[in-house]
Amino acid sequence: MRFTFGRSRRRLLALLGSAALALGGAVALPGTAHAANLLTNPGFESGGLSPWTCTGNLGSVVASPVHGGAQALQGAVTSSDNAQCGQTVAVQPNTAYTLSGWVRGSYVYLGVNGGASTWTSSPSAYTRLSVSFTTGAAQTSATIYVHGWYAQGTYHADDISLDGPGGPGGGDTRAPTAPGGLTSTGKTSTSVSLKWNAASDDVGVTAYDVYSAGSRVLSVSGTSATVGGLSPGTAYTFTVKARDAAGNTSPASGSVTVTTDTGGGGGTGFKQAAPYLYEGWGDPPDPGTVMSATGVKWFTMAFVLDSGGCTPAWDGSRALTGGVDQTAISRIRSAGGDVVPSFGGWQGSKLGANCSSASALAGAIQKVVDAYGLKAVDFDIENTDEFENEAVQARILTALKTVRAANPGLRTIVTFGTSTTGPTYYGNRLIEQAQSLGANIDVFTIMPFDFGGGPDMYGNTVNAAEGLKNKLKSTFGWDDATAYAHIGISGMNGLSDQQETTTPAIWTQIRDWSNAHHIARLAFWAVNRDRPCAGGGVVSNCSGIDQSTWQFTSITAGFTG
Repeated sequence: MRFTFGRSRRRLLALLGSAALALGGAVALPGTAHAANLLTNPGFESGGLSPWTCTGNLGSVVASPVHGGAQALQGAVTSSDNAQCGQTVAVQPNTAYTLSGWVRGSYVYLGVNGGASTWTSSPSAYTRLSVSFTTGAAQTSATIYVHGWYAQGTYHADDISLDGPGGPGGGDTRAPTAPGGLTSTGKTSTSVSLKWNAASDDVGVTAYDVYSAGSRVLSVSGTSATVGGLSPGTAYTFTVKARDAAGNTSPASGSVTVTTDTGGGGGTGFKQAAPYLYEGWGDPPDPGTVMSATGVKWFTMAFVLDSGGCTPAWDGSRALTGGVDQTAISRIRSAGGDVVPSFGGWQGSKLGANCSSASALAGAIQKVVDAYGLKAVDFDIENTDEFENEAVQARILTALKTVRAANPGLRTIVTFGTSTTGPTYYGNRLIEQAQSLGANIDVFTIMPFDFGGGPDMYGNTVNAAEGLKNKLKSTFGWDDATAYAHIGISGMNGLSDQQETTTPAIWTQIRDWSNAHHIARLAFWAVNRDRPCAGGGVVSNCSGIDQSTWQFTSITAGFTG
């Protein structure tokens, strides 16, 4: 949200030849492999990962680039996770198999656990990898994998094949245990989010099937899922069963019954008029004075950054409590309002980029939640270090998912840039990762400024919001009303860095459109600038145009969703 004036890689290890598949003393000659692909969803054409599972929730299915068909696997490698995706299948003992697949990226590996592997470096085009192996004398299952390498960037894989005879009938007859602890982690009027504890199996669980009213409604590879396409105000009962590679299915978990939200065809129940207030910049106004003059109740407090060692601090330098930021928050709350802290922004040392893992980042966010007993958090994902880094995007989304699950009722918001027609490549990627990871984000907020809006800031803002709505519909399967109810708009009052002008009249139009379409959030950058200075340019403590003091805040206070 800020503009410029205010705003160890691991060493690559050679793996070739490092492991050979143990034959357990077998003396019989290997059997002959038959040309039959044993893998399920080998080209990811189902649109989902199942029955593949990926470490760190870093795998997703994408539409580009692909080798064949319409989908491919994408692994968002990090400095601490090689985004390994695998699948376990039944095989015959003492039998030769050939594993092959098409991969793209820097240092992509294809292999079998405990056995042979191969790799290539092909950053700009798909390359075929192939490796042969022979199973052990008593081996009845094999786990094949594909992964990238630490800090070497995103990889893609497609059309993976394991050629050979399937496992003997009756080779694996033991079913997994029933999943436990089934619970709901969130809901809207048309969806229910669920999580459960992993089941166990003598060979390995490959998928979980979600059931409702006796019918399977969804299959996933992990231990969480969001069931969409539901009716508002309706009770649904869910159970989950685990499944292994041989097709053995566990008993059902305990059931959970959830009633979807009512009203509006799919609202989240979350509405927030919350302009940004920044205590470290731009002659910060007294929030009590602003509240009294405008009627606004919420403020988005900027910015929580990293003070070193994945430790949150206001602006990366002011302690979470005991300073001007806590004083402002106390003032807001004593006047009947509340705040949503914003993590990140355009510049500075950011937690998302600098925390070593999603769990470490979740711990940093939790410290802020605990310090203020928060109802919502905003992650302002910008610039190349966070927004244009898909691994960091995944880290942030996974951390928000963790914090949301640990704090029932907490709302999560992600804020990011846009084009005049909707999300850019990285915005689309952020939304797709949110869906793939089951992050259950409440509000996707776009920033329609510094985006080439020119003189038609109203028209281009609406077009951008409609583009976001369409992306949410196609990604999550929502209807119009549900998609609108997950949208936020965060503008820039007065002059933007690109000399786009949003006048009070234009902002009123945007607010009225937002109310008419029942979106979730309306904000702007920033209350510090909500003062007149016609001809003053782009500065920190006024808007650069002619207006009344706190006029944009007053307009925003009229947002009701």
